[in-house]
Amino acid sequence: MTKTTLLYEGKAKKIWHTEDPDLLISEFKDSLTAFNGEKKSSEAGKGELNNKISTALFKYLNDKGIATHYVDMIDDNHMLHKKAEVIMIEVIVRNIATGSLSRTLGIKDKTVLPFTLVEFDYKNDALGDPKLNDQHCMILNLVKDEAELDYLRYMARRINSILSDFYAQLDITVVDFKLEFGYDKDGNIILIDELSPDNFRLWDAKTHEKLDKDRFREGLGGLTEAYRLVLDRIQNR
Repeated sequence: MTKTTLLYEGKAKKIWHTEDPDLLISEFKDSLTAFNGEKKSSEAGKGELNNKISTALFKYLNDKGIATHYVDMIDDNHMLHKKAEVIMIEVIVRNIATGSLSRTLGIKDKTVLPFTLVEFDYKNDALGDPKLNDQHCMILNLVKDEAELDYLRYMARRINSILSDFYAQLDITVVDFKLEFGYDKDGNIILIDELSPDNFRLWDAKTHEKLDKDRFREGLGGLTEAYRLVLDRIQNR
C-alpha cells in the first residue's frame, strides 16, 4: 500500500490517500506543538516513537475487543488504517487532577479523582477546543443522538480500564489522555487517531517522572528519551 494524494496535515501527522478508497496512511511527524499551537518545536525520532507506541496499543486494544482504525504499521513513521468520518469531539479521560483541570476548578495538582472523569471538548482549533456538554453536542450536530454520547463515555472508560491496567504492569501511571472516534464505512463508531505520549499524560509509578508531552510544555527537556523509555517498557513487557 502506498501514499497517493495528501488528505490532511495536522500538528503531528500527515494523512494520505492510498489506492484503496477505504484505507489511509498516517505519516507521524517529528514536530511538537503545545498551548493550541502557540509553542512549537521539533525533535528527531519523535514521530517514529509515537507510531510504534500507538501501534502496540492499537494492537493490544484490538485483541481486547475494542474496534479501532488500525490495520498495519508500514514502516517506522507510517501507519495504515481504515478511513473514518471523524466525530469532532475530543474525549478527555482523567484519573488524576493536573493541568487544566487543576487550574480551572482549583483541584490540587496530583489529586486522585474519586472516579474516572470523562469530558468532551469541541475539536476546533479556531475556537480553542472549548468544553462541551451534551446539549452543545446535539446543537452542533456532532453526533446522531444522545445514545452515541453515552457510547463514547462507555468506550472511554473501557479503554481507560484496559490501558491503565496495561501500563500499571509497566510501572507507569495513566494520569489522563485524549481519545478520538469516527464512523467507519458501515457507520460503526471506532477508535481513531493515535495513542501516544503526545495525547497521554504518563508518570513513572515509582518516581512520578513525567513521560509525556508535558516535558515539552514545561521545558523539562528529555522528551524523546522519555518516549523511548515508554516504548522500551512496552516492548520488553
